[in-house]
Amino acid sequence: MAGRREGRSPPMVVGWRELVSLPDLGLSGIPAKIDTGARTSSLHAHVLEDFQREGERFVRFAVDWDGQRHLCEAIHVDVRGITSSNGDQQTRFVIKTPLSIGNVTFRAEISLADRSQMQFPMLIGRTALRRRMVVDSGHSWLQSPAIAHMGRVRR
Repeated sequence: MAGRREGRSPPMVVGWRELVSLPDLGLSGIPAKIDTGARTSSLHAHVLEDFQREGERFVRFAVDWDGQRHLCEAIHVDVRGITSSNGDQQTRFVIKTPLSIGNVTFRAEISLADRSQMQFPMLIGRTALRRRMVVDSGHSWLQSPAIAHMGRVRR
């Protein structure tokens, strides 16, 4: 393969939907849509407060997941204008936190958004996937062994 460095393992193959975890936020088993059309990953959350601690900016937010409300805090990386799936420009907080898919964990930038009208509480965008994963759009749950039997059929 042209441009591939010696000794580098091939990228992991993921389905168009996977279970993911955000271990530093205490969230696991989140159904996520893998979306190469989106640049930035996004998590359904309600921003509660932007504050400073020891000179660093943080954001406190609530994630309603698995029948519970989880209060989370993360270092606030940025506030960005992000174009939503319907074309509207929205201003969102962006955090950077470890993200796990299958047996791979890496730090990812994630915008906090109201995804209540979306089918999936989380979206994984192409920036998080880059050089790590390729998407098999005909399959689901390839890196989610607990429910893999549900998605090996082409849709």
